[in-house]
Amino acid sequence: MILPTRWLAASALAGAALLGRPAVAAGPHLIPAPSSLHPIAGCAPFAPPRTVGAGFDPAARSELDRRWRAQGIGALRVAAQPDIVVRFDRRMRAQAYRLTLRGGRATIVSRDAVGAFYAAMTLAQLPVRVGAAWQVPCLRIDDRPALRWRILSDDVSRGPLPTMRYFERRIRTIAAFKMNGYSPYMEQTFISPTDPLPAPLDGITPAQLAALARYAARYHVAFIPQQQTFAHMHNTLKLERYAAAAALPHGFLMAPNVPLTDAYLARLIGAELAAVPHPPFFHIGSDETVTLGDGRTQAYVHRVGRARAYADHIAAMNALIAPSGARVMLWDDGIEADPAIMPLLPHDAVIVNWHYDDERSFVPHIQLIARGGFEQMVDPGDDNWNQIFPNVAEALRVERRFIDEGKAAHVLGLYESVWNDDGESLYGATWYPVLYAAASAWQAGSVAPARFAADFPSAFFGVDDPNYAHDVTLLGRALDDLQRGTDYNSDALAWAPIFDAPQLPAKQVSRARLDAEAVEQDLYFKRPPLHRHAAAVMFLAARRFDVLGRAQQVASEVRAMYAQARRHVGEPHGPTVRDLFWCRYWMWELRDDYEDLARLYGRAWTAESRPDALAPVLERYHLAAQRAIALGEAFYRATYDDYVPHRTLPPFASVIR
Repeated sequence: MILPTRWLAASALAGAALLGRPAVAAGPHLIPAPSSLHPIAGCAPFAPPRTVGAGFDPAARSELDRRWRAQGIGALRVAAQPDIVVRFDRRMRAQAYRLTLRGGRATIVSRDAVGAFYAAMTLAQLPVRVGAAWQVPCLRIDDRPALRWRILSDDVSRGPLPTMRYFERRIRTIAAFKMNGYSPYMEQTFISPTDPLPAPLDGITPAQLAALARYAARYHVAFIPQQQTFAHMHNTLKLERYAAAAALPHGFLMAPNVPLTDAYLARLIGAELAAVPHPPFFHIGSDETVTLGDGRTQAYVHRVGRARAYADHIAAMNALIAPSGARVMLWDDGIEADPAIMPLLPHDAVIVNWHYDDERSFVPHIQLIARGGFEQMVDPGDDNWNQIFPNVAEALRVERRFIDEGKAAHVLGLYESVWNDDGESLYGATWYPVLYAAASAWQAGSVAPARFAADFPSAFFGVDDPNYAHDVTLLGRALDDLQRGTDYNSDALAWAPIFDAPQLPAKQVSRARLDAEAVEQDLYFKRPPLHRHAAAVMFLAARRFDVLGRAQQVASEVRAMYAQARRHVGEPHGPTVRDLFWCRYWMWELRDDYEDLARLYGRAWTAESRPDALAPVLERYHLAAQRAIALGEAFYRATYDDYVPHRTLPPFASVIR
């Protein structure tokens, strides 16, 4: 690919700045990369086209305006003779487009408005600053997706629940990167008009669900309800009103043989379909049904068999959903455990094939579903669950292999999942692996992580600064250093009492802190034109890694200082009092760190999620601060109750308990 010299000069090699990585070929920093891109000879780069016709797609114009205003290019205007021209050609493939930039104009040819929208989203990423001016290159792009469906599944049931404003931002952003489905994962989140009690007080109302579906449609994104109907229903079953539907007392799984189960789910699904009347799919969950056959379901499963009990529930849900025209979707793990389920399932069900571990190949999982005659979507996940920041390196390895193998098998699509298992993950931390999955599902070939890293800063943050991608790499290295050698995820390690947590090697901790502080230093003053919240969440993750590493060091240093204090008890000019005071000061340091983090985290949460579930997370920061205060006071008492009057010091273990 050869581009005009002036444009190449402005498009720096972002990949060359990645430590230890080879330089990546220069070119437009586009995510996803187009199927083909051909420079037009004899044509000089020109200022971005700025006028559209009166019938130009309002969502495309809104997204172009939002991006180009933030970058300083300016908004579009309507003109009788626009320089962004859209033509429809029914011979084009669905979702495909041709974008030609030449002579000051951008010409889009597509089958319909969907392809034209995707062309506009590519155009949005093309301008590059040359000196004080913005330019686009002369080229022709022909593009189409590898997978028909590219869906983001967002967990909105474990604590974080987006505000309507952030829901809309989430939808706009995935649309800008050519995803075409959004599926909020709901257990108890929906405030049903007939059964409101399971939902949080700031849950999703029917009017809000309907508004989100309409908003998504504007951006050519299908809104796909995802309602658990089998397991993962404890927040409903804990209520006495629904307790008789639980397989085990107030448990996890709804008993499919109990009339209350079907009656409740019929009302719940009916209300959701009234808000979103004709979605293409309706996901009914049905994963991790490990207690099917226990408690209230024991005799039923013994009589009909586990496969039939499972499949009959799917069929019952399908009967509720099918009149809407939606195809029922369900997770694949029940089938993986017992393939005999497949012949009993509705033939048009879509199986979501979820596997999150770094396996050598996912082909056996794909082939299993294919042999059953079902269409499927692959779900590699973004590896953010229970983590301060996603395990990006592992997420990309799994995404690349699973999606590539899915494309080779011609699966129906991608169903990328974000999970918030421990209730404190931030959606703003997930963009890097989510957009890598989106690119992988769109592009025909494999997406090289180095190429993606080179393109990410410009495509996502709107600035050609490779440090943004390198910061993601550094956060990944810090995460690896802070987890290696333990069975803890980073969130769990962060909240473990410091003297009970696994003690990591000092060099490993130091490396993690240096990487985290490099990210903090890089992002401290930066305010990218686009997605500033995501940059702020990266800064917060770096600060949390830094404090986690420091807590490891404090535990080691305080143990050493207290041991030295005991060794020198009674010496006239020994270090005992100094060391005891320092033990207390080190605890005060952690107290301040945790309270600072609470403020940073609270701001990040408030920028994206509703308030009700924030307080329980902030309590973790405050509890950690209180523990540090209590430990500081324990060292104070050891100083003035033991050492000063009696010249003795108790064992360390008795002080910290």
